[in-house]
Amino acid sequence: MQQVLEFIGNHWWLVAIWAFFLIALVLDNRKRNGAAVSPAEATQLINKEGAIIVDIRDKKDFKEGHLANAMNIPFADFARRMNELNVYKDKPIVLVCKSGQTVSMAAKMLKEKEFNPVRLSGGMMEWNNQNLPVVRK
Repeated sequence: MQQVLEFIGNHWWLVAIWAFFLIALVLDNRKRNGAAVSPAEATQLINKEGAIIVDIRDKKDFKEGHLANAMNIPFADFARRMNELNVYKDKPIVLVCKSGQTVSMAAKMLKEKEFNPVRLSGGMMEWNNQNLPVVRK
């Protein structure tokens, strides 16, 4: 640890450049993939702005439990079925997956088509950890 602090003290300008690029990378990623929202923020988007929920997990996982009124478009079919969302271009689209990782790629595809995607941070795992309601079919 002492060597790290010594390096930072001796090469503060390298550390500053590294921090700048890291911040730029994070901001660029957020811009390209849409914002990440917590379950509470997603609930507000759904209730106040009429956001649409798109669950990109496979059908088996979707049937085991999903958010109320969620559409299921498995990620494997997402590029082919994205046109089903065209009627919702004026609304936020909350993307849901198992852990919040896969939705970045789906969000990027939607952003390129001028949609307003947001990613559910932590996915269904976080939703379930907070004991929020799910629909089982």
